[in-house]
Amino acid sequence: MKEETLPGLIIRAQSGFFTVQTERGSLTCRLRGRLKQGPCLGDIAAVGDRVQATRFADGSGMIESIEPRLRALVRLDPRPKGVYQQVILANPDQVVFVFACANPSPHPRMLDRFLVIAEKQGIPAVVVANKLDLSSRAAAEVIFGYYPALGYPVLYVSAKTGEGMEALRVQLAGKVSALSGPSGVGKSSLLNAIQPGLGLAVREIGEARDRGRHTTNVRQLIPLGDGGYVADTPGLRSLALWDTEPEELDGYFPEIAPLVAACAFSDCSHRHEPGCAVRAAVEAGRVRMERYDSYLRLRSGEE
Repeated sequence: MKEETLPGLIIRAQSGFFTVQTERGSLTCRLRGRLKQGPCLGDIAAVGDRVQATRFADGSGMIESIEPRLRALVRLDPRPKGVYQQVILANPDQVVFVFACANPSPHPRMLDRFLVIAEKQGIPAVVVANKLDLSSRAAAEVIFGYYPALGYPVLYVSAKTGEGMEALRVQLAGKVSALSGPSGVGKSSLLNAIQPGLGLAVREIGEARDRGRHTTNVRQLIPLGDGGYVADTPGLRSLALWDTEPEELDGYFPEIAPLVAACAFSDCSHRHEPGCAVRAAVEAGRVRMERYDSYLRLRSGEE
């Protein structure tokens, strides 16, 4: 086998080693030394990055170059010398937020926080309302039904009965998807319903990540039988918005952003000022009270 350089996708990262999926199979690679030169403000390479990797005769590999990221799900970590970007997933096509219709009760404010994170990082978001077998569709739509009008598709599904699973399978096929949601919402059951064994594979990665929390950090993309990959991304709730100025939040609520210019004061907090277009829209029912409440809580730093 002669040495050759191939395009590929990083599907696993752990302790400085990267598994790169190429058209000729997977390679275990390290970074070429020159890629590490100069100031480093974030992860140089991450799961989801498109790269060029050299395959050597002994089967080992070396990442030669990394394509510019289109977008990334990042954790912004304050360091003494600035801000370091820990890349949770590079180049996701979408982030899929899974919540339950019941057991546990849905938490719309948590979902709103997740959606702000997706908006801030420029990643299309999809909402999955699972456990529809424990709720009526009408009751579920009272909670989740207004999100599509804001630009967030909602899939109503039941891993138990199979309802809506084909739509979810189509939504994931051929895409790199970040998957997140609170515990107990049935993510593993959903993944197993899409592809037997997939939920177990994701759980094993999570367990490895937890075991290595103080020594290593395992991140991995799991291939889907219909094409594409899924990455479990727990811990989005802990992604601080410390780097977000309060007035920035206006732009991360699609229904609030277009109203801000109509406020009487340029520094309107949308709480009590006269001539506030946002409060007027809330009072007129054009902005839902629940979303307005989420906005105010996030602006004041509340969970």
